[in-house]
Amino acid sequence: MADYRNFTLDIDADGIALVTWNMPDRSMNVFTEEVMQELNAIVDKVAGDAGIKGAVVTSGKDSFSGGADLSMLQKMLATFAAESRKDHAAAAQKLFDTAGYMSRLFRKLETCGKPWVSAINGTCMGGAFEMSLACHGRVAANSDSVRMALPEVKVGIFPGAGGTQRVPRLTDQQQALQMLTSGQNLTPQKAKAMGLIHDVVEPKKLVDAAKAMIAAGLRPVQPWDEKGFKLPGGPVYSAAGANLWPPAIAILRRETYGNYPAAAAILKCVYEGLLVPFDTALRIETRYFTEIMQSKEAAAMIRSLFVSLQELNKGARRPEGVAPTKFKKIGVIGAGFMGAGIAYVTARAGIPVVLVDRDMASAEKGKAHSAELMDGLIRKGRARPEDKDKLLALITPSADYGDLAGSDLVVEAVFEDSAVKKAATEQAEQALKPAAVFASNTSTIPITSLAKNSARPKNFIGIHFFSPVDKMMLVEIILGKKTGDKALAVAIDYVRAIKKTPIVVNDTRGFYVNRCVLRYMSEAYKMLIEGVPAPMIENAARAAGMPVGPLALTDETAIDLAQKIMRQTIRDLGDKAIDPAQMKLIDTMVDTHGRFGRKNGKGFYDYPAKPAKKKLWPGLKDLYRQQDPDAIDFEELKQRLLVVIALEAARVMEEGIVTDPREADVGSILAFGFAPYTGGTLSYIDGMGAEKFVKLAKRLQKKYGAEFKAPKLLHDMAQKGETFYQRFDPYTKPASREAA
Repeated sequence: MADYRNFTLDIDADGIALVTWNMPDRSMNVFTEEVMQELNAIVDKVAGDAGIKGAVVTSGKDSFSGGADLSMLQKMLATFAAESRKDHAAAAQKLFDTAGYMSRLFRKLETCGKPWVSAINGTCMGGAFEMSLACHGRVAANSDSVRMALPEVKVGIFPGAGGTQRVPRLTDQQQALQMLTSGQNLTPQKAKAMGLIHDVVEPKKLVDAAKAMIAAGLRPVQPWDEKGFKLPGGPVYSAAGANLWPPAIAILRRETYGNYPAAAAILKCVYEGLLVPFDTALRIETRYFTEIMQSKEAAAMIRSLFVSLQELNKGARRPEGVAPTKFKKIGVIGAGFMGAGIAYVTARAGIPVVLVDRDMASAEKGKAHSAELMDGLIRKGRARPEDKDKLLALITPSADYGDLAGSDLVVEAVFEDSAVKKAATEQAEQALKPAAVFASNTSTIPITSLAKNSARPKNFIGIHFFSPVDKMMLVEIILGKKTGDKALAVAIDYVRAIKKTPIVVNDTRGFYVNRCVLRYMSEAYKMLIEGVPAPMIENAARAAGMPVGPLALTDETAIDLAQKIMRQTIRDLGDKAIDPAQMKLIDTMVDTHGRFGRKNGKGFYDYPAKPAKKKLWPGLKDLYRQQDPDAIDFEELKQRLLVVIALEAARVMEEGIVTDPREADVGSILAFGFAPYTGGTLSYIDGMGAEKFVKLAKRLQKKYGAEFKAPKLLHDMAQKGETFYQRFDPYTKPASREAA
């Protein structure tokens, strides 16, 4: 057995080498510089040893590999940026050579003269799947834990180690483009049907099946290196190609609006690569990859959607010195839609949960929500009946607050009314042990005021879920003025246990996410009142990178809820707190036309019976005199919708509500899909530069009003040439609860 740090190499009596990837200091295997150097040496060993007939590569962990370590790519980009200032051409050449190392390594593996088989035993992503595609044989375990994908486009880059060239040479171009541009996960069965793997076997037989391929005489030559190779879907210049490529380009434009350079580069790589010999195709791919690596979209998305997301998921904001909590029991008060969803995700994490409501019928109905969700997963083949039984056994419905006894954490999710929440808090605390933490799931009521109902304000905290709970990955953790470190640690431990991403927010009306979302909706109302046609508003939002237009989003959350929030804001802050014209618009929608949103089938959109799709309500154009669409600056509409949100995020940072830019960026993307290609609200400003952003805000303020007034913080940053990640650097000092 050769001596490697990240691999073991065992040669059996038949001369077949078993290469087992098992990084000692990682929970999941990833490609690092050291890993690639060791794999390079192993390829040389296999190729140069006459006693070795071939090699099987597998993982010593439950998963196969997560692909390349993107922090390595981030380091590569930092080096390029520093060297580019001295000699751009030399820095670009170095980036090309460095970025292409993995591609050259995999090409070396597939042309080494010995057969290689990848035995995929778990999650196999990115570069790891590209390595598997370079192997001459591929076998996957028949297990729910096995998923294969090339998801790089989701973080602003694309498969640059041969993925854009091997996939369309193994499957038809249409399926290849769909897989590459979406980053979709493939089950073993789907991957086999596409021709990307050769066999699916039971997990215990995986390595034996891989070895059997070599023993049976697997040829160490890839199909594309064989004379006379023909593409599975036919040539690019063919009738099939003529039917595929023009629509593919149009569909990509429709879906991305040109905001994602990596997705466009994928189409170029595949199209150009399929017209030339394979080695030339790999160079084309590396050139595009080098170009995309230099884009601000790639830098922002890698930072927010990989590095920062991982750091927050690992508890970056968790207080030090507090022992981790192993949850034995969670209490949930309120079995309505939110509470039932919280109970479901808790049970999905394997934690026993007591679901309390005013009577058993209501509590049972809340539990039934979990049964319905599991039934949906079973129908889709993502769960088994026994999984449903196991989950439901963890949920105990109750009408007795006394059943909360023994809970490590109680999450209150009752009606958004201070008096109702006060009663729930007092009844629950009578049953709880002194060390238990009490959390309120509120979206509007300040936590500090709710904590006054508690006998233990240090153990009182806000945990704000988003609807639907089972799908939304973000959770806001809100600190009251008296919330202690233990309560914060417990809350973060819980959010991590249910596999969601926590961000920590100091107390304020609307917290962070809702403050931004309300600005987004408000700007749309203002546009409607100005006479901007509703389709232009929604299209501008999507063209700017938002997944849902502001009017559609208002319908989803309910227009009558928007009315209640606006009226409550006026009661709390006075008449000037809400634009009277916007209040009139919402009152007209709700009170005059009875349009509450999706929930009653009519809002800004009409919702006909399926399969018909929703359509904007024609009556919107009769509410205000319509402007001539040709006279409206569409780019300015896009700017207004993004800038108004980003300004609110900057105010939140200035006020010390959010203190870590990672949380502002990741939170904005996960909660309401803020233009992911920008990296999030603050990265949007940083990417433009504070000085340029302030100038844009001033121009918009002059035309459209005070909501575009840049806070003092931004003026100061513009003057000093700072970015948010410099001023609020999360790595050089602990994030404070106070304003910086």
